[in-house]
Amino acid sequence: MSTYANTVPVMERHRFDNASLDRYLRQHLEAYRGGLEVRQFDSGHSNPTFFVAAEMADGKRHDFVLRKKPPGKLVASAHQVDREFRVIAALAGTDVPVAPARLLCTDDSVIGQMFYLMEAVPGRILIDAAMPGQSREERAAIFDSMNDVLARLHKVDPVKVGLGDYGRHGQYIARQVARWSKQYAELKTEDIPAMDKLSAWLPENIPAEDPTTIVHGDYRLGNLIVHPTEARIVAVLDWELSTLGHPLCDVAYNCLGYHLPDPPHGFAKVDFDRLGLPTEQDYVAAYCRRTGRQSIAHWNYYLAFSLYRLAAIAQGVYRRGLQGNSSNPESIKMSRSARERAELAWSLVS
Repeated sequence: MSTYANTVPVMERHRFDNASLDRYLRQHLEAYRGGLEVRQFDSGHSNPTFFVAAEMADGKRHDFVLRKKPPGKLVASAHQVDREFRVIAALAGTDVPVAPARLLCTDDSVIGQMFYLMEAVPGRILIDAAMPGQSREERAAIFDSMNDVLARLHKVDPVKVGLGDYGRHGQYIARQVARWSKQYAELKTEDIPAMDKLSAWLPENIPAEDPTTIVHGDYRLGNLIVHPTEARIVAVLDWELSTLGHPLCDVAYNCLGYHLPDPPHGFAKVDFDRLGLPTEQDYVAAYCRRTGRQSIAHWNYYLAFSLYRLAAIAQGVYRRGLQGNSSNPESIKMSRSARERAELAWSLVS
């Protein structure tokens, strides 16, 4: 287990019937032989994620990851783990690295919520972009691999991999602004003037360019598995927000760390040259080179849109924390995040 992210005993509010899971796996997971062990990963705010080890027909213990919906009352459009399963299964035959999908269970009676199982991919989760344990050259290579994998994802033809109906084509930004505005309003706990301004400004200023590709929706270093010893990405995780959408929104979201000051997710204040990290300009240029673009017009719009969306998500995490059904006890501390992200977004476009 040392090659995976940190795990803890299953948290009280996320416990489920291991015996019921064992019975289900005996019927539905090929070569499963029992000896089930379940622990919970200690990171992630949204869909509870578990490390599962079991004996297989070859006599060895194999490692898996189980992701399920959280308990409690949920927003209708959120936590769709069946969509996560679908996209990683579809991408398995492409050059986008994903964990092998094994099974999807839509029967809530098994462990209380819908879940899916995928194979565990050994490697490192490097949440802090400063990557204190890496050399200057390794940091540069990991950022370049992150950039390369995102470009590869955006070059996948959704229709050819069976994802032609994974989302609607066109008008992604307009639909997303409407969605997150609605969700924010449902989960609002205080007035944030910048969110109100953005809710009005963003739909009125959408750039004309409107391509459609598969988008990850939460593409950042902390959602990638880096090879155990090499400076390259071996799996992209957490596809909860994936859909068909605007690729430049994915790129802008991936670059938000350049604008957020606080580590681990923000690295606006680091010494890029000393650490070996590319500047935002160089990182965006590398993406453009890989996807055949000259440049990205209206860059600040895409950044503001991404921050607005992130602010709405933070509000949801905070609200779930107040209700006590977030998978991460730290979520209650996110009360300031929505406001800070919204104000930063407004500063980029006002």
